[in-house]
Amino acid sequence: MRRRAMLEGCVAAVAAPMFAACGLLKSDAQPADELAFDPDEFTVRKKTVATFERDKNVTYRFYDSVVYVAKPVNKTYQSLNVSVPVEIDGNTVDASKAPILLSNSIGGYLSSAAEGGKPDDGGDRDRNRELALAAGYVVVEPGARGRDLVAPDGTYYGVAPAAIVDLKAAVRYLRHNSGRVPGNTDRIVATGVSAGGALSALLAASADNRMYDRYLAELGAADASDAVFAAASYCPVTDLDHADMAYEWNWGANPLRSGELDATASRELSTAFVDYQASLELQGADGFGPITADNYGNYLVRTYLEPAATRYLSALQDSERSSYLAANTWITWSGDRAEFTWPNFLAHVGERKKGVPAFDAFDLSSPENNLFGAGTVKARHFTPFSLRRATGDPGAQLDSDLPEKISMMNPMFFLRQRNPARAKHWWIRVGTKDTDASLTIVGNLAASLANLGDQVDAAMYWDAGHGSNEDAADFVAWIGKVTGYTG
Repeated sequence: MRRRAMLEGCVAAVAAPMFAACGLLKSDAQPADELAFDPDEFTVRKKTVATFERDKNVTYRFYDSVVYVAKPVNKTYQSLNVSVPVEIDGNTVDASKAPILLSNSIGGYLSSAAEGGKPDDGGDRDRNRELALAAGYVVVEPGARGRDLVAPDGTYYGVAPAAIVDLKAAVRYLRHNSGRVPGNTDRIVATGVSAGGALSALLAASADNRMYDRYLAELGAADASDAVFAAASYCPVTDLDHADMAYEWNWGANPLRSGELDATASRELSTAFVDYQASLELQGADGFGPITADNYGNYLVRTYLEPAATRYLSALQDSERSSYLAANTWITWSGDRAEFTWPNFLAHVGERKKGVPAFDAFDLSSPENNLFGAGTVKARHFTPFSLRRATGDPGAQLDSDLPEKISMMNPMFFLRQRNPARAKHWWIRVGTKDTDASLTIVGNLAASLANLGDQVDAAMYWDAGHGSNEDAADFVAWIGKVTGYTG
């Protein structure tokens, strides 16, 4: 494939002077498309994918480290990989109109490279990607800048909003190359885990918003839409400007794994959550009514936690179920259904992972403080609460550039604006023992979307921790269903 491109380039170079001499080379000719995808630049790879049906042998074309902007700051991170199935179990596959799974590997808001030679690590992200490939879908893995990147002059160039700008640029690249890049660019499904889950939700919620235009223009991003069709967010660590409040409301009574908690700060943050939750004006499904701080525990139990426990216990053998219930007498098993209270659930979870505040640390030590750094300043406060407590100044104000950047990193901001270009199909998952963030983050995200009329499949994995993915096959089937793809 590379040889063919070289020969065509040589022919063009020889022919150009002749055309110019004959007056056939116009001065107003269109410049070459810097962002054109080359469908011939691939290698062929094979892998065996274990599915619930059987092992499938997949042959696919692999496009390695394709730079997705015309003026990259760092090509290592501003590139993407594309995997296109061409044969599954000896049967030819035409993936030209297949859905595209845009699966990022971002964690902790750190930089993530599209490493073509990197083997699968067997993690949850890889499981989704492998099953999608075995289902005949196109899989795209975008890299993105992150908070850890530092230029030689000490400038932090991957802090907010760099990661979401890069993901938007990657989507624009795919849409710009509709018809050249394999797959249906109108059926892109964005997914990620933790910070990557938050960014997938943000990508889907903020589609085509003009706030990002100047950042995209600086990179030479394609002039195309950055809207995605659907999003799958696993344990999204998002809504950062309210995450400390939500964390203390949810896990405030739970002991810390090590060290002591600032009980006063915890109470103040938990109290602040009351007004924030009320401001959202969210309605619970099935006649629940307004979701408030006072009834949120009951809402989570009824909507997510009891169904999760019921699914888990129903799948056990009778003897295993009996043993589990004997060890957890706070659960009532009646009519093949689990029932319990919110306080008993919190006691069951036990230790919380993070201190107070969980995200905007007083000493600027959290990953999120680094995320909102600027220039040569590594970390900054991004909530008035932590800024004022840390400085001792009750009137202290956030840096003037922060309010916009905070909004640009929060999908809830765009959902409250009812962004009409947002994705309308959502898959949201989190483990019930995930104390990396409040369970209300998933609850509020899902309720906001449902209240807007979007199709939402949100659920929790019983007794599972951060980053869990226990129904990957169902997720891949969901992609086919919502996109209408039948192969």
